[in-house]
Amino acid sequence: MPAEFSLQANVINLFSNTITPATVHVAAGRVRQIVPLGPTTPDPALPYALPGFVDAHVHVESSLLVPSEFARLAVVHGTVATVSDPHEIGNVLGVAGVKYMLANAAQVPFKFCFGAPSCVPATPFETAGGEITAADIEALFRDHPEIGYLAEMMNWPGVLNRDELVMEKIRLARQYQRPVDGHAPGLRGGEAARYAAAGISTDHECFTAEEALDKLAVGMKILIREGSAARNFEALIDLLPAHYEHLMFCSDDKHPDTLVLGHLNQLVQRAVARGQDVLQVLRVACRNPVEHYRLPVGLLREGDPADFIVVDDLVDFRVRQTYLNGELVAENGQTRIPAVPVDVVNNFTAHDVKAADFEVKREKVNVKSSSSEELDEPDNEQPKTNNQEPPTNTIRLIECFDGQLITARLDEPARVENGLVVPDLSRDILKLTVVNRYHAAPPAVAFIRGFGLQGGALASSVGHDSHNITAVGCDDESLARAVQLVMDARGGLAVVTPGGEELVLPLPVAGLMSDQSGPAVAAAYTAVDALAKQLGSPLQAPFMTLSFMALLVIPSLKLSDKGLFDGEAFRFVEAVV
Repeated sequence: MPAEFSLQANVINLFSNTITPATVHVAAGRVRQIVPLGPTTPDPALPYALPGFVDAHVHVESSLLVPSEFARLAVVHGTVATVSDPHEIGNVLGVAGVKYMLANAAQVPFKFCFGAPSCVPATPFETAGGEITAADIEALFRDHPEIGYLAEMMNWPGVLNRDELVMEKIRLARQYQRPVDGHAPGLRGGEAARYAAAGISTDHECFTAEEALDKLAVGMKILIREGSAARNFEALIDLLPAHYEHLMFCSDDKHPDTLVLGHLNQLVQRAVARGQDVLQVLRVACRNPVEHYRLPVGLLREGDPADFIVVDDLVDFRVRQTYLNGELVAENGQTRIPAVPVDVVNNFTAHDVKAADFEVKREKVNVKSSSSEELDEPDNEQPKTNNQEPPTNTIRLIECFDGQLITARLDEPARVENGLVVPDLSRDILKLTVVNRYHAAPPAVAFIRGFGLQGGALASSVGHDSHNITAVGCDDESLARAVQLVMDARGGLAVVTPGGEELVLPLPVAGLMSDQSGPAVAAAYTAVDALAKQLGSPLQAPFMTLSFMALLVIPSLKLSDKGLFDGEAFRFVEAVV
């Protein structure tokens, strides 16, 4: 049991919207009493005590850390709780993966609220390693009270069409009094209203203020997301003055190198620096998620669990101390949560790949209509120079963007050599591949712009949502080698350079997470990230962006292990036509 203690600070009350010098008395893990010191205005000689920060939507697996290690880093920055969707490991291991996260998280005092994944597998258009049925969701709700909500309902077409299976999962959430998280990028107007009317309470996918306003208007809570790949803070933060009661902050996906540097404290600092009212900002960062998800997290009131932080000021928000249930878990930039043993679980079938597996033959073209006369014919009568053939084919090209999960579709002339469609580095056209990790199968191959590599390849077994191996490269040999490195490690991130340098960050836990300490994983990730950028990538987080190129539920063009997928038409299309 934590010892009794008292501290003096300017205490922030997010219910009376006051900041008052006071003595906070803690006993038996709770705030026993808050005694004002007399003055009614903040004392500049005192630090500030406030409720801890809550990440309202995050996939812990994307930090490449198991929950216990994530917690050890997050508390340093004043985060005391997360609303965590374990569908990444769910797609690999099914319900067993969710239970793994619960068991590991239970070994630390950090307050994780895990959800029951609603879409495992995410779509029928990819190969996943696990399945979570409606019956599984009911069992999680019934047997695990720490499962606090139905995690993001990515099948928004199923919601709009009132699909029977989708609605059964939502019905179960209502039966067990759990909120339902949303995931509906780009949904506007009447469709947003129909989505919300089905029982969806939140959305974290808004990338414009106009979209967020449509969803706010129909009663949804909006999560302002700022992660390692998707960054929507600038687009949405000016909604705060008018809508702060209905907003929350989240990271969604946070890589270890950035988690070492900061978490929600950075968003609070940025919002206040823009002139936003500090008490409104803190309501978004602290109070709103606790109330919406009914978290067992204290909000610095008498009788609450003693979950709070002490900061130097309300400008930089440098965290002096973090308390959970009255226990000091971080102080002056150092975690005080002990490391715990990490069990290794996985679902990975390695097999050998070769460069020829990634070739795209020019003859493999798509039928443009039902008429067989409209097949693209190879133009063999054109002159050839240096084995390069005239670009008579067209590539359906994925265009990715820094800081966004959405992609665009471009139609570009193909570069053809010796009957093969090949990358064209001068136009930043590289090969993208997704290789099945669960059993041996031919890889799916397409083309992509935005990675900017000038040689070599990157590969990763973190490939949302099914977590097959996703790789991008400048030539087939490099692609094959990078994929093989991930295969041999049974999960990880790999970089291959044109000069033959190879670097791998192993991820033995489900092919998603490391069994090493947070700082060690952050350092290893920093190294592979730096080497990827040395190959020419301008992206802030190349591996994070790569991981979303197989996320079919985010438009407009993505690649699964089964082929190139149009996320707006919800169907497969050919890469070369």
